[in-house]
Amino acid sequence: MPARSPRTATPRPVARFRLRVTAGEAIFVGPGKIALLEAIRDTRSITAAAKAMGMSYRRAWVLVDELNGSLASAAVESAIGGEHGGGSTLTALGLELIDVYRRVESTAARAGAKDIARLLELATPPSRARASAPRRRSRSTP
Repeated sequence: MPARSPRTATPRPVARFRLRVTAGEAIFVGPGKIALLEAIRDTRSITAAAKAMGMSYRRAWVLVDELNGSLASAAVESAIGGEHGGGSTLTALGLELIDVYRRVESTAARAGAKDIARLLELATPPSRARASAPRRRSRSTP
């Protein structure tokens, strides 16, 4: 009897919130900017944060500049390089921005927990959907 090839497990569906606050076409804050702020908080460097996220320093700098320009005061402060480089830190406003954003996500997840659970029940992994899809009958000629 030939050996069966092992089936690749289909990932289970998950729910993820992707909150964005926009002003026209510009994104004031969203998951990418929050993740960047968290990386800067953890690494104390825009360069290291960009590297950890797999983005260019230039892109990270532009995002920080956009964010700082859209707030009443800066979320990220950078020190000029010295013997050991400059570094960047989050201001109290930057830390509060992360905290409020993550609280909104958490509150939304709790408020929608029942509906989210039902939505995930309704989700069918692609491989099971194909297997259970109705098959077309071929027309046979007499």
